[in-house]
Amino acid sequence: MRIAPEGSLEIVLSLALALVFGALALAFRWQWAALASAACGLAGLCFCCFFRDPDRAIPADPSLLLSPADGTVVIVREVDEPFFIKGPARQVSIFMSPLDVHVNRAPLAGTVEYKRYYPGKYLPAFRDKASTDNEQTHLGIAAPQGKVLVKQIAGTLARRVVCHPAMGETLTAGQRYGLIKLGSRLDLFFPLQWEVAVALRQKVRGGLTTIARIPQP
Repeated sequence: MRIAPEGSLEIVLSLALALVFGALALAFRWQWAALASAACGLAGLCFCCFFRDPDRAIPADPSLLLSPADGTVVIVREVDEPFFIKGPARQVSIFMSPLDVHVNRAPLAGTVEYKRYYPGKYLPAFRDKASTDNEQTHLGIAAPQGKVLVKQIAGTLARRVVCHPAMGETLTAGQRYGLIKLGSRLDLFFPLQWEVAVALRQKVRGGLTTIARIPQP
């Protein structure tokens, strides 16, 4: 199983502590050390599961706007997007539970023309105000079909947002570009004329599920 490199520190630290406490338990027969070793080992296995990064066969159809994350659709609505699209747009929000894959993927091929980090609160990611009040990173992708904005939003447990692409970088559809650690939410904004292909409470998978269909010239 492939592991996202962003989780290496947590995994290595947990397993190293499990070995240290295990050695102490064997050497001195300390019960508390045995319990600590088991707890750290279990944490390491949980981190391996959380930071799993499965390979996926990304659809090659340029008329599809792909899901940037695994999770559950919690919002589908029309909004005014002031940062990158700068006008009416469609918003689809995806809540990622701790059990979901947390690697984020580019929803379409294009060029990074906007990137901003905004500090903020750590409200539960499923709450509506998390979209505006929580710590988040914005990534604006410009494609021939139109502009798309992706917001990586931290949640109550998530305290670190990772977003690798630099300004001017070209992304391919489904390309891994970052993740949010320990439970979070992702907001996707795109033009109104694109046909929405998901519904509320639907489960989606990053790089595989079609969020919207893009009109082709």
